Amino acid sequence: MKRLHLLRVGVLAYVGLLVALPVGSVFFRAFEHGVGVAWDSITTTDGVHALWLTLLTVLIAVPADAIFGVGVALILARHRFRGAFLLDALVDIPLAISPVIVGLSLVLVYGETGWFGRVLAGWGIQVIFSLPGIVMASAVVALPYVVREVLPVLEEIGTEQEEAAGTLGAGKFAVFRRITLPSIRGGFAYGVTLTTARVLGEFGAVAIVSGNIEGRTQTLTLFIQSSVDNLNPASAYAGAVVLAVIAILILGVLQRSRSERRWSWRSAPAESLSTLDPPLLSTM
Repeated sequence: MKRLHLLRVGVLAYVGLLVALPVGSVFFRAFEHGVGVAWDSITTTDGVHALWLTLLTVLIAVPADAIFGVGVALILARHRFRGAFLLDALVDIPLAISPVIVGLSLVLVYGETGWFGRVLAGWGIQVIFSLPGIVMASAVVALPYVVREVLPVLEEIGTEQEEAAGTLGAGKFAVFRRITLPSIRGGFAYGVTLTTARVLGEFGAVAIVSGNIEGRTQTLTLFIQSSVDNLNPASAYAGAVVLAVIAILILGVLQRSRSERRWSWRSAPAESLSTLDPPLLSTM
């Protein structure tokens, strides 16, 4: 029993020294001279634009990754084909390589002298050093999370309920909306939450493709780094607090999805199929 208490104390001390104490010090430094100073530091023109650009990137990249993730998970879980292992491996590449490499790769492909960049530039479309490049970089680094959370759920629930709904006359979209989606909602919410957190905090890939132009292509993480380089710690601390608060809110959603996640690991109740009206299903 004594060893168990010592282990708990050791774990808490480890987490406290690595996470709680540093994060707490950021909050202390941000509000050391009052809330007004922190507010003025983050509500500058560049600060507001950085926050707006960060949230806009989240609003575009996260839904794109969510749709892609569910689609890939369905393909891997419901279909057997040659090359499936390759697709499965490709999904994990953003986890295995540095985000800086991701950003550099996008520059080589979509830059003005890149493979596709020249064509796009001829059409008047700029990817690198603009919003599209930032969204693409953020989406790439956060690509695997929805897939890895939804795929095991789909494999666990099997296809019995979906096949039963099909025998009742349900179309593929109706089966997905009424059977598959409710079954994976826990894993889906978990994956989307992780994706959102990853996009919010991305630095390396975005720093390469954005150019870090103040007031134009600077996200909140780049704003913090720029504030540190320009010896403006008040703005850096205030920006860090904003990101930390958003992360805490995301953590709350994550904990909620965890409590409901056990329902995603079982098939939809059989009686749910009996409540579906076959004529209604056949129209979908």
